[in-house]
Amino acid sequence: MPGHVENSIVIDAPFDLVWEMTNDVESWPDLFSEYSAAEILTREGDTVRFRLTMHPDEDGNVWSWVSERTPDVETRTVRAHRLPPGPFEYMHINWSYEAVPSGGVRMTWIQDFHMRPEAPVDDAAMEARLNAGTKVQMPLIKERVESAAHARSDR
Repeated sequence: MPGHVENSIVIDAPFDLVWEMTNDVESWPDLFSEYSAAEILTREGDTVRFRLTMHPDEDGNVWSWVSERTPDVETRTVRAHRLPPGPFEYMHINWSYEAVPSGGVRMTWIQDFHMRPEAPVDDAAMEARLNAGTKVQMPLIKERVESAAHARSDR
């Protein structure tokens, strides 16, 4: 059965700021703690192809991959996928942004994937890894975007 991960967080900041910061791929090393680099490879219309590089893991391995993402501000969604998918047969990521009554934005990440048979982990193990990482990254993003919102309102 393919892997599926869905996580959400409410960010207490204006939509425009949440959208701007979370879709500025070049700044992801400042927004996410797991990335050491984000390199833009190409831009075609609204679609950006980029290479993400992680900080070394506990064994000293540095993981890097190419992804492509297309944001659509009108539908408040982003579609993304890995190119080539590496240990994944496929990895599709959908981000959605929804206004909440408090004035903030609910940001949701949905990751659908299937691991290759020769991958070092199966779908269930990758689900656990993705959920664990998301529980670290989403609160960090929330904190950083909210901090930027407060800084802008103090001007």
